Amino acid sequence: MNDPQASGDLNLMERVIDNVGLELQPAEGLAAHSEAETMDLGAQSDVGLVRSNNEDNYLVAPDLNLLVLSDGMGAMASGEIASRLTVETIHAHCRDSSSNPSLPLIGKRMQEVSEASNRLASAVQLANRAVYGKACENPSQQKMGATVVAVHYMGGRLSVAHVGDSRAYRLRGDYLEQLTRDHSFIAELRQQQPGKYADNAGNMQHLLTRAVGIEPEVEVEVSDELILESDIFLLCSDGLTHEVSDEEISWVLRDAENAQVAAEQLIALANESGGHDNITAIVIRQAAKYSAAQSRIARMRNWFRGRKN
Repeated sequence: MNDPQASGDLNLMERVIDNVGLELQPAEGLAAHSEAETMDLGAQSDVGLVRSNNEDNYLVAPDLNLLVLSDGMGAMASGEIASRLTVETIHAHCRDSSSNPSLPLIGKRMQEVSEASNRLASAVQLANRAVYGKACENPSQQKMGATVVAVHYMGGRLSVAHVGDSRAYRLRGDYLEQLTRDHSFIAELRQQQPGKYADNAGNMQHLLTRAVGIEPEVEVEVSDELILESDIFLLCSDGLTHEVSDEEISWVLRDAENAQVAAEQLIALANESGGHDNITAIVIRQAAKYSAAQSRIARMRNWFRGRKN
């Protein structure tokens, strides 16, 4: 016969163990040249099962601690041009500012966010000008544009900049949080009338209220996030989030062997669910520290569950 008091103690301890990921201390900042060595990065992009070409583009630049994902839109190959130009422009601006920190910012400085976030916003502003200028040069490309979500990580902090409905997520413990706010018509309707509009909103879910390259200037949304040791971050295009649930995303991010495997599994799940759009996923997490912490937590959880049985 089980001891109720002992069983209760074990239940309590198991709940504590399950939430260990929420209590880990911020990662210590490292020198700029070695920061990338502490991160496990993975990325994958796929055309999907319906489209004939891939209009998503992405960049993984560990030498700059920079990740960028862009989803293009426009007739013919215009979307692919817009997303590629967006990624290339952001990369070039961040590379130039790395060697010349006094490089002027593009757009208004935001006092409420870090210098790194201001620089990321500056890069997106420059990309907006590049795509808009390219569209103006060619009548067949006048309606091209792109979404973008970009991340810079350094010293236990993460800067996030985005325009459109490509997203950034953070998995902390068992809680998956969307760090970005979709700049879309349906997102605004849901904010005004919560619960009224279903997740699958038909064509409305593709109508953006903000995108790169549509207007001469764009408002870039930025934020600064603290990185805890067990955090896992995901950047993705809407081809993933329209096919894969938050629960499935959490499961893959938490259980995958490494970041690259997680990215590949997320793409596979999206294709298994229909693959109606291009799909891109970038995963970032602490490398050795994450693996060690997770294995210790798993061993402790299994031990307590064995005691209860």
